[in-house]
Amino acid sequence: MSSPSSPLDRQTLIATLRDYVEQLREEGMEGLPATIQSTAPTQPRAPAPKAIETPVTPSGAASAVELFSKYPGLEATSSLENLREFIGDCARCKLAPFRKNLVFGVGNPDAQLMFVGEAPGADEDARGEPFVGRAGQLLTDIIERGMGLRRSDVYICNVIKCRPPDNRNPEPDEVASCEPFLFRQIETVRPRAIVGLGTFAVQAVLKVKTPISKMRGNWQDFRGIRFMPTFHPAYLLRNPGDKRLVWADIQNVMRFLEMPIPRRGGSPS
Repeated sequence: MSSPSSPLDRQTLIATLRDYVEQLREEGMEGLPATIQSTAPTQPRAPAPKAIETPVTPSGAASAVELFSKYPGLEATSSLENLREFIGDCARCKLAPFRKNLVFGVGNPDAQLMFVGEAPGADEDARGEPFVGRAGQLLTDIIERGMGLRRSDVYICNVIKCRPPDNRNPEPDEVASCEPFLFRQIETVRPRAIVGLGTFAVQAVLKVKTPISKMRGNWQDFRGIRFMPTFHPAYLLRNPGDKRLVWADIQNVMRFLEMPIPRRGGSPS
């Protein structure tokens, strides 16, 4: 009987890889090999393990966890700076040729509160910073005038790191390419609460199709972190009457974080 630290059996690894490739093909990934064949004598196929934690090689150069992740090595990033270096001059999806700047995220790496939006717009693309246009100015008002914080006290990012052409909604393959980086940002900052800004961000993070009008104001759970869906600041620019609803959601977040709420009780203008 092999010890727990011995290399994986070759046939077990091949069977596992075969199942993994089939799963990716079912999810629509293109350019995959038709089959994975073994040159070894035919043996009864071993069941693929649910989770593999032992090294693939004695040197430990690549763990099985990395082997089955979308981007091997992503799990090893230990800070936001490491993560940004890992992303690099990203060309992992079709948005890359159209961007001026990759928009990673800004703020306190140890923030208790994180804001997650949809995707960069023209102003964000030009500056390489999230939420700096008109909608960003309103978000800053909510944070500074409404919550009494500095913008640098929280962490702000988007689901997608590159601007979609003509500010269209990100497409599923673009989300699939970028969301591992968002989830790693969340894991690295590990905030106590996240505010999801707008329909797309909320649906992309929580993997739901429920309209934002039915979700806003109601706490959700994202991997053990409290998640508050609310309207996007861009929506509020078009529908200023709903600022009071967003302010109610923000007050709910402040109560959870045990922050004092301004006595004036009004929403940011």
